[in-house]
Amino acid sequence: MNWQTYFIEFSYLLASILFILGLKGLSHPETAKRGMHMAEFGMMMAIIGTLMHFEIVSYTWIIVGLLLGSTLGAAMGVWVPMTAMPQRTALSHAFGAFAAALVGIAEYYSYTHGFKPLAELGQVKMGAMGFEIMLGSLTTTGSLIAFGKLQGIVPGKPLVYRGQNIFNMTLLAVTIGLFIYLIFVPTAVIPFYVMLGLAFVFGVLLVLPIGSADMPVVMSLLNSYAGLASAATGFVLGNNVLIIAGTLDGFSGFILSILMCRAMNRSITNVLFGAFGSAATATAGEGEQGTMREVSMDDVAVQLAYASKVVFVPGYGLATAQAQHAVRELANVLEERGVIVKYGIHPVAGRMPGHMNVLLAEANVPYSQLYELEQINPELSSTDVSVVIGANDVVNPDARDNPSSPIAGMPIIEVDRSKSVIVLKRGQGKGFSGLENPLFFKPVTGMLYGDAKDTLTKLVGAVQHA
Repeated sequence: MNWQTYFIEFSYLLASILFILGLKGLSHPETAKRGMHMAEFGMMMAIIGTLMHFEIVSYTWIIVGLLLGSTLGAAMGVWVPMTAMPQRTALSHAFGAFAAALVGIAEYYSYTHGFKPLAELGQVKMGAMGFEIMLGSLTTTGSLIAFGKLQGIVPGKPLVYRGQNIFNMTLLAVTIGLFIYLIFVPTAVIPFYVMLGLAFVFGVLLVLPIGSADMPVVMSLLNSYAGLASAATGFVLGNNVLIIAGTLDGFSGFILSILMCRAMNRSITNVLFGAFGSAATATAGEGEQGTMREVSMDDVAVQLAYASKVVFVPGYGLATAQAQHAVRELANVLEERGVIVKYGIHPVAGRMPGHMNVLLAEANVPYSQLYELEQINPELSSTDVSVVIGANDVVNPDARDNPSSPIAGMPIIEVDRSKSVIVLKRGQGKGFSGLENPLFFKPVTGMLYGDAKDTLTKLVGAVQHA
């Protein structure tokens, strides 16, 4: 081996180590930034090593791709707000999966059109290539539909029709059948492109019946699919760093999907078959609940100003109102008055795993004040005021108290055990699940209507003068 080969292998080894260390760093908020820097440096080394590869005959299109991708990435990093991070992540999944699919298509084309010896296209390589293309294709369109739902381009409510699950499973079975056929008959060009088209269609049908409230699980699962497609690309190209990085991404995403399912009381089998988000009808817990008690700004300000401990519980409404800086400002004012301030973070609050953590980190909320569901629930009984900001289903006591509720068994942040609850909402609408929330009708709860950012900003002044 010459120096070029040694350098490529060294860069791939270093990149793999940095990916592993970066993933480990992301396991805790305090080390997440360092983990991201490690992963970024690892990716840079992987790119440099790939650019040194002896099989490259021309850098023209590679340079074009680097410039285009870098420009788009920099623009998205600068101009996409943190509140739109779920949409941006969905697009990233789509781009990554589409890249994997295109590599597989190009490889197959090179074998079937004489650019590479057809004899080298054995069953093992065709299996890896078919898996890469099939998974990459359905992840591409599935991620684009997820982006559309998160952005509001596609309706957020589940889109269902009679016999949907049977049709979807039949489509998937045909796609897998063609994949298996191609392993034994890799030169069958027409079945290959039929499989490709069906995989794209299945990706759309996989995500359409899923409601926006279930997007955290979908995002995690699509991340897993994109990673596994990249790992398969590594097998096709004989690229070790792609195999390692894709496997890390794929299995970590799959494990996260399972954790998300537990947090939402979902079955992982329902997620895999795209049957969740539409099975339950939003009937349980509805009916005559009573009257929501509206409270004034001054009343809330007095409660907060003279409380000993306040817990903020953010939800998707915080993100849409871009109120993360306002809640931090209010927390600062309360702390100046000697109030203990904590944040209760539900694992599926928002539209992607860690959505609330990312937003609050942008507002420089100390990591020490962020408490997970299991940590904050025991403290709520001694909390004077719990402030729910744009959250609905993750604080719905029906999940705990009503066995007939569609969300029965879903772990919630039990704010109703607090001495007082203030709910910040735009209006009297229901959450994405479509369920009524009994919390809003409890005597302990006061409703403060309006835009969350505007309300919190006014509360800052009101608390200062309380």
